[in-house]
Order: sequence, then structure tokens, then C-alpha cells
Amino acid sequence: MIRRLIMDREQEGGAPDASGLVPPGMERRSLHMPAVPEPELLRHYIALSRANFGTDSGPYPLGSCTMKHNPKYADRLAASPKVTRMHPQMEDDHTQGCLELMSRMEAALCSISGMDAVSLHPAAGAHGEYASMLMVRAYHRSRGEDRDEVIVPDSAHGTNPASAAMAGFKLVEIPSGEDGLVDLSALEAALSGRSAAFMLTNPNTLGLFEKDVREMASMVHDKGALLYYDGANLNAVMGRTSPGAMGFDIVHFNLHKTFATPHGGGGPGSGPVGVRSFLEPFLPVPRVVGDEGCRSLDWSRPQSIGKVGSALGNFPVLMRAYAYILRQGGDGLKEASARAVLNANYLKRRIEGHYEVPFSDPRKHEFVASARALKKGKGVRALDVAKRMIDQGVHPPTIYFPALVEEALMIEPTEDESKESLDRIADVMNAIAEEDPETVLAAPLEGPVGRIDESKAAKDAVLSFRRLRALRDV
Repeated sequence: MIRRLIMDREQEGGAPDASGLVPPGMERRSLHMPAVPEPELLRHYIALSRANFGTDSGPYPLGSCTMKHNPKYADRLAASPKVTRMHPQMEDDHTQGCLELMSRMEAALCSISGMDAVSLHPAAGAHGEYASMLMVRAYHRSRGEDRDEVIVPDSAHGTNPASAAMAGFKLVEIPSGEDGLVDLSALEAALSGRSAAFMLTNPNTLGLFEKDVREMASMVHDKGALLYYDGANLNAVMGRTSPGAMGFDIVHFNLHKTFATPHGGGGPGSGPVGVRSFLEPFLPVPRVVGDEGCRSLDWSRPQSIGKVGSALGNFPVLMRAYAYILRQGGDGLKEASARAVLNANYLKRRIEGHYEVPFSDPRKHEFVASARALKKGKGVRALDVAKRMIDQGVHPPTIYFPALVEEALMIEPTEDESKESLDRIADVMNAIAEEDPETVLAAPLEGPVGRIDESKAAKDAVLSFRRLRALRDV
């Protein structure tokens, strides 16, 4: 804004002048920036890029968080001026292309999930969870019911109980059975007239399909509660089944996990929510209405939970996801899920001789191994295995989650990895299991930094040159 005002003054013939444009006390009198020659500056940023790691760098089997390849054609589409120059406050007759894309995206997600209506507004998966819990609360209140409990299994993503608590619900956690699946007797005991919803991920965080999901749906609905689907693992079942077929009432999507949009570092993200028809009045506003060429945004929804984010959602991410869905088609999405399941089970089999893999059933898109035997025999923990993998150019898997597996290594290779890539991951992990423990305990040895005090780094992050300079001056 200030830059615009200065440019306006220049166009009027005046000298560039920012006086009076910055509130008193907020003026910056000097810049504490390092003075270096251009070659050194360039080398600095090139070195930073090499120190970073992404799916373009190598295998990234981060369980649950699902880091997979982002197609470059989708990146190019999202960077088009036709997308980047749009503004959410433009009149509807100037945004018909955007509104049409949103309408078609909603229809695509309805088809994939078996839901009747979708909102694209939530900005991330956890945001979609929170919006869903607000709809659960609004639905029960509309019926004059005071339901204040949400049930979650002990294998639930951590954001599930957090989202429910933020929406004002009390949490009731139930244990998994010996097979790693929801204990039906525990669910039955937890259900009551105070139950508002049961939050379930299927397949669950162990990569196991909850085979009794239809029975769970009946139990939950018989008590007047709603069944919520955490869509984190939807990429394991696309084209084979859907949340709608399983009996769910609400679903959130993680577009970055299922439809290959950017993810990590806090964003960008997108977490649309889908609902059955009886919950449609509670979806966030505005809603896209009208026919092609005459689309508009409808804000007049008296039962809606209200606005939860940008009117157009995270539009460039939606653009990427829609392009991916169109490019894959129904058969392609089904094939992607099949490859994700095949890759996870192949990698699981490759490392089973060196790591424990609890529970015997075949996995879907991910599995959880354990470094418990290594810890007992060599003093090598899951954390140490992860640190040593950095030295070998393979991103570590998620560790210590879910908590019900001791020394957990949660591994998800996704559908993108080739057999050669999977073999590389397995060879690295197996070699670490056989390696001298002193070497593993000292890792990483070849990364840009050695082992750090992670607790201190999280509590006292140095994220700017100004902060670094202040610390050095102390």
C-alpha cells in the first residue's frame, strides 16, 4: 500500500516521499543487513537450497503426513496470471471461471467421497476438522440436543482431539484391540446420549482397514451421534470404496495428501469438508450457486456455521488438486491407490527381517515398524535410526507415532516411488540396523548440521538475521 502511494506521488510529478505514511514510532531508521559481494550471496542461497530436502531431492516416506510428488503441470497452472491476478473481492461476473472451477471441484470431491455437498473453504486438514466439529455442534443444537462428547480412538491423529476440544467438546478416548483396530466393546461402552460424534480414520494410522466400519456406523447412528471421517488416508481407498459407502456423515479432505498439492512447513494447504444432504445447511458460507456462466456466491444460509476462511478458499491449491484429478481421471485415481498399497506392503516385507512390524494383517498405504528390538539390543532408538537416514539421502519416516507402538517408525512410501527407490529405502534402513551403534548414535554425520538439542531449538528458534545479531551482541 505504501509503495502504491509513493508511486502515485511520483506520477503526480512529486519527488518520492514516504513521510507521513508510516505511523510515528514505526519508522525504521537503519537496516542491519550483512554486506557481502554478489557471488558470496549467490553461493549462500545455493548452499541453503542444497541443505533443504523435498520430494524432488529423494525418497520422503513420512508416514501420515504423505509427502509425495507435486506435478509440475499443476504448478504451472496455479502460477498462471489468470489465477494469481484474481482477487476474492472482484464482482461475480468477473470471476465466473473461478466459480465454475470451484463448482466442478465440489462435484468431483462429492463423487470421490460419496458425500452430497462440499465446502472448499477450510485452509488445512485440521481446519477442516474444526469446521466439521462446528457443524456437528450446530446440527445437534438445531435439534434441541445438548451433546458435549466426541469419541476418538487411541490411534487418532493428534489434531482430532484438538479440533474437537477447540469446538467445545469433551474428549472420550477408546483403546484399540489387540489387532490394532477399534475395540467395538469399548466403542459401545463409550456411546451415550451425550455423544455428538465419533471421529475415525480409515484406514487407520497403522495402515489397517477398519473392517467393522459399517457396524460402527450403525452403533453411532443408533445413539443419535454422527460419524466423522478423517480424510488423511483417503489415498488408500479411492476407487475401491468411499466414506459414503462406509456410512460416514462428514468427511474432510487433505488435498496435499490425496491430490498432490504442496505440503509442509505450515502450508499451503487446503482441507475441504463434505457432508450428507441433511448437514448441507450447516456448511460454511458463502456457497457457490447457479448454473454455468451465471455462478454467484450465496451468503444467505441462516443455519450455516458462518465464514471460516477466504471466500474462494486457498484457490491456487484447489487449482492444482483439480488439475490432478482431471489428469488422473477415475481409473487413474484408483490406480494411484493401488500403487500406494502395493508400495507400502512391498517395503514392509523388505524390512521385516530387521525391524518388528506389529499386527499381521496386510497394510494399506502405510505401516508402522518398531525399533524396540534395536533399542533393547544395541541402545539404538527410532530417533537414532531417523538421524542416520539423513546421512544416506533418505528422509526419515515419522517417529514415535502412533503412541501405541513402542519406538514407532511410521512409513508411507506413497504411489510415486519406483521399485528401485523402495529398495533404496529398505537397503538404507536394513544397513542401519546392522551398523555399529556408536556410528548410528552420533548421526547425522554428513548433514548440514550435526545432532542438535531439539527441545531447545523448538523453544528458542532463531528465524531472522535480526534475532541472530541480537544473540551475538549479548
